[in-house]
Amino acid sequence: MKKLTLFLLLLPLLTLAQANKKQQKDEPLSRVLFVFDASQSMYARWQSDMRITIAKKLMVNLLDSLAGYKNLEIALRVYGHQKHFPPADCYDTRLEVPFAPGNIPLIKAKILDLTPKGTTPIAYSLEQAANDFPPCENCRNIIILITDGIEECGGDPCAASIKLQKQGIAMKPFIIGIGRDFKDAFNCVGAYFDASSELAFQKALNTVIVQALNSTTMQVNLLDINSRPSETNVNMTFYDHASGKVKYNFIHTLNNRGLPDTLVLDPMLTYDLVIHTLPPVYLDSITLIPGQHMTATLSTPQGHLNLRVGSNDRIVKNLYAVVRQSGEGKTLNVQNFGDNKKYLCGSYDLEILTLPRIYMNDVRIIQGKTTTVDIPLPGIVVIRKSVNGFGSLYVERGNKLEWIYDLRENILQETLVLQPGNYRIVYRSKNAERAMYTIENTFTMSSGGTSNINLFSY
Repeated sequence: MKKLTLFLLLLPLLTLAQANKKQQKDEPLSRVLFVFDASQSMYARWQSDMRITIAKKLMVNLLDSLAGYKNLEIALRVYGHQKHFPPADCYDTRLEVPFAPGNIPLIKAKILDLTPKGTTPIAYSLEQAANDFPPCENCRNIIILITDGIEECGGDPCAASIKLQKQGIAMKPFIIGIGRDFKDAFNCVGAYFDASSELAFQKALNTVIVQALNSTTMQVNLLDINSRPSETNVNMTFYDHASGKVKYNFIHTLNNRGLPDTLVLDPMLTYDLVIHTLPPVYLDSITLIPGQHMTATLSTPQGHLNLRVGSNDRIVKNLYAVVRQSGEGKTLNVQNFGDNKKYLCGSYDLEILTLPRIYMNDVRIIQGKTTTVDIPLPGIVVIRKSVNGFGSLYVERGNKLEWIYDLRENILQETLVLQPGNYRIVYRSKNAERAMYTIENTFTMSSGGTSNINLFSY
């Protein structure tokens, strides 16, 4: 009995733990594709040995250090290793070891077995790399290009890199240039690291891995009218600037100290940020610095708009107002009466979808305040026809008639909800063959009142 009691006491805690676990997002799988230069020029002498020998040694050491990483898979593509130069074979590239768990020994063996032979088809290798990443819903795809030369086949590595990023296949590549500085040739391709010496090559490899596999932190300050970061509880969407795809959604939160919560983001992407206020606020091309905490600051002062019917806070079912920024035709929101909604501080135009329409311009929203729009309680009119016919309902504006509604031709009784005012119905039965048989009926609608209109044809 005691065991059962203990289980029942623990059951809510277990259920809560399971719910929290479901809410946590799985850590993405990082997939690193090494694109390795095995062209003929890698035989060149470089400090203590040949470039290929030094590159093999440092790559093997790096791969050994990666064996302990979780959520990491590695693949190897090589170019310039299958066909001798001359002549130049500009299609000499191949995925030698595909992505798979525990394949580091295979990659090491393949690197140690490489014999430089051919030319340098960098653009074509990057184009082919698009096929090296199997489909994955939660993966970070990273390319690390190691080369001792620039494109030799007339391709455009910059265009190939941009295409990979726009299609969301891989992030901006890392490039490590061996032997001399190729920065001008590779700046448009990705993040370039100069490895002009053995020590610089080793540092570049380590730096690239740290940047590729570690996230960084960021906070978003949403400022009120007094430039204090007090606005919160709004969704923020981070888009990949290159591909336009959604990368993160966070509901902005203030921590227990009243400060914006810290976000953990992938530093390899450039982001476009949308704060989903009404209207939204944008910040484009946010570049993070790996390992450094960054802050984005946006002005989002807000107040509330409260829509009510009648002074007693009564609500009419399915009554809406179209909200637009003052002077703009685009609909910003359709707000239901009875709702209390946040908007950025400023002026708004309302089109209230009553019969007849109510237009209110330059409604002011003020920081931290609630602006209340209270319209009169409508009334109800019941319109009865003895026979089907043609008719319209008008509101009287002084000496002018303003159309608001066409009676339904084949319906004998209609019930309409109308704002207080003076109205006129113009009607002719379907059987009446002359215009002179048109009839009119005027009535006044009071707030909360009811009118019964009978239309009798000749």
